[in-house]
Amino acid sequence: MATVRHAHTVWEGDLLRGSGVVSLDSSGVGQFDVSWPSRSEEPNGRTSPEELIAAAHSSCFSMALSHGLAGAGTPPARLETKADVTFQPGEGITGIHLTVRGDVPGLDEDGFRAAAEDAKKNCPVSQALSGTTITLTAELG
Repeated sequence: MATVRHAHTVWEGDLLRGSGVVSLDSSGVGQFDVSWPSRSEEPNGRTSPEELIAAAHSSCFSMALSHGLAGAGTPPARLETKADVTFQPGEGITGIHLTVRGDVPGLDEDGFRAAAEDAKKNCPVSQALSGTTITLTAELG
C-alpha cells in the first residue's frame, strides 16, 4: 500500500529579503523557518531545502542499509549516517556525500562497504536524487 506524506511552506516577500515557514503536516512534529540567507550563507537558526534533503537522505539510507544487512544475516547493532548536501547559488545542488560508520557483528570492512554501496544505489531517496552525484564513505568502527 502506498503512503503519501505532506508538508507545506508559506513564503512572504521576495527571495533575498523574504522568508518562510515549512510545516511538516503528516507527522505534525514541527514548523521550521527558512530563508535565502539560511540557504546560501549561515543557517542562523533556520533550515534550508538542502538540510531537509540531508535529513531525508541520511535516514532513508540508514533504513536501506539496515534492511540489507539484516537480510544478509548480519543485522547492525548501530549505524550512524551523515549526509552533506552541497548547494552552489546559481548552480543548485552540486553533490551529496554520505558518510556511514557501522557496528555490524560478523561483517568485515569489505562486506560493509559493499552493503553500503548497495544501499546508496537502492534507497528510494538516492533514486529520487539520481540526477545528483552521490558519493559514499563507509567504515566499521
